[in-house]
Amino acid sequence: MTAATAPLAITMGDPAGIGPEITAKAWQALQQSDSPFFVIGSLDVITRACRELCIPDPEAITSPDQAPAAFARALPVLPIGCTAVTPGKPDSGTAPAIIESIETAVSLTLSGAASAVVTNPIAKSVLYDAGFRHPGHTEFLGALTAKAPGPDPRGPVMMLSAAGLHVALATIHIAIKDVPAAISQDGIVKTARIMDRALRDYFGCETPRIALTGLNPHAGESGAIGREEKDIINPAAAALRAMGIDATDAQPADTLFHAEAREGYDAVLAMYHDQGLIPVKTLDFHGGVNITLGLPIIRTSPDHGTAFDIAGQGIARPDSLIAAIKRAASMAQMKAQTS
Repeated sequence: MTAATAPLAITMGDPAGIGPEITAKAWQALQQSDSPFFVIGSLDVITRACRELCIPDPEAITSPDQAPAAFARALPVLPIGCTAVTPGKPDSGTAPAIIESIETAVSLTLSGAASAVVTNPIAKSVLYDAGFRHPGHTEFLGALTAKAPGPDPRGPVMMLSAAGLHVALATIHIAIKDVPAAISQDGIVKTARIMDRALRDYFGCETPRIALTGLNPHAGESGAIGREEKDIINPAAAALRAMGIDATDAQPADTLFHAEAREGYDAVLAMYHDQGLIPVKTLDFHGGVNITLGLPIIRTSPDHGTAFDIAGQGIARPDSLIAAIKRAASMAQMKAQTS
């Protein structure tokens, strides 16, 4: 089995959240597709989710190569042990299984047994209580793949995608007051280079066009409302263009995301979290996908959290997970064609 035909590996996520439910629903929606996947998780937890939804019981497998044959019949599960779980009640006792699921998915994808990783939502507080020391999911994946051969420069870089809009972030989960000090010319250049490579390898863009947002209103108005654009962002754009990367100078964010403007670029590099995520989630709140760029593996995830408040009630929408699965499959196919 080649990487192009290998199934996708889906992590369990927090078993007390909506991950088991939306995974079962995603299998139900995609069981006739040509992109099979398997879940690495508790067979008991996944079975309960399937039964609550009146979906056929999942099928235990012992290796990823069994997943394609099983997929048309039932949701394939590569079982791992997990403590008892009550939907909606997170428990740090499940942390070892959550971590094992992620580590196994990454290992299988690095080996070629899986074509990509799709991660279900986790609650970092549950993992922190058990001694987890990484800032989040993305950083953990970066650490797990740090020694594997991969792109230059390396990530991880977070990119959100929905309704044809792709937005990567120069800074992620930090306070607004800390953003000006966190952005740098070198950081912008590195992130944009990772974006350029990913757009070529995974999205079919032969000459990617990347728009950079400004940090300040009106992109600083030539320094009248802040100098980050003149001192950091525009010099970074000039350096990128000297490398042959099509990058704009800083653009006012309030005029960059309407339909006509989106025709002028392939992706946006936003300076801070909400600047980039508000337009993505406005365009398609339920179908957004989180994509990690700059790793030696493909990783996508739904653009939402564990939703403990509705877990186990059968009402969670699988739209974002389905979109993440489809995006991972298309990226894997594109990678196979361009390798």
